[in-house]
Amino acid sequence: MIVSSNTDAEKEIEDPVERMLKKTGCVELHYQVQECIAEHKDWRKCQNEVKKFKECMAEHTKQQESKQ
Repeated sequence: MIVSSNTDAEKEIEDPVERMLKKTGCVELHYQVQECIAEHKDWRKCQNEVKKFKECMAEHTKQQESKQ
């Protein structure tokens, strides 16, 4: 019987959304929003984190549009 073990590549299969967020440079702010929501169980209590994430994404979008 052959037992196969997971390769490092298989262990590191990344969520496409997370991969996209890393490209924007806003992934850490995304994690902060997630942590806040997990802590408070209410996204409305995380408006500061949501605002920072939204501003980061808007800046990334603006930069992408100016490259075209």
